[in-house]
Parts: sequence; structure tokens; C-alpha cells
Amino acid sequence: MADVKLESTVTCPHCRFSSTEIMPTSFCLIRYQCRNCNVVLVPKEGDDCVFCSWGDTKCPSRQSGSDGGSQSNV
Repeated sequence: MADVKLESTVTCPHCRFSSTEIMPTSFCLIRYQCRNCNVVLVPKEGDDCVFCSWGDTKCPSRQSGSDGGSQSNV
């Protein structure tokens, strides 16, 4: 099994601004505020977290093949 990557570049669908973030390993992030336009991103239907929807790397729980972790609005 490949190593789990902990960095993901999130791209805002509203303003196209990208920011590389460290993904949490103990919970799924369900809210993310764009650092450029301040829009709050939420997961697309069927995704566990914002990284799975808007990032270039899926969240650690998806990479490791487990169902998502607990959710957080952090």
C-alpha cells in the first residue's frame, strides 16, 4: 500500500484561487473558507470532506480505503 499523502491543494470553484493545506488525519473537514474570496466550501454530494471535492488529493481516510472519520467544521 502506498504512503498516505497529507498535503492537498484546494482550488476554490468560485474564484479559482488555490492553496496547499495539510489534511487532518483524525477527522473529515466539512467546511473550508477560501483564503481569497472568503466563500465557504462544503463537500459535493457523495464526498466526505472538502479535500475529496475540491482538493487535488483525496483525504487520508479515502486514500487508506476506510470510510471517512468524524466530521469537523474547523
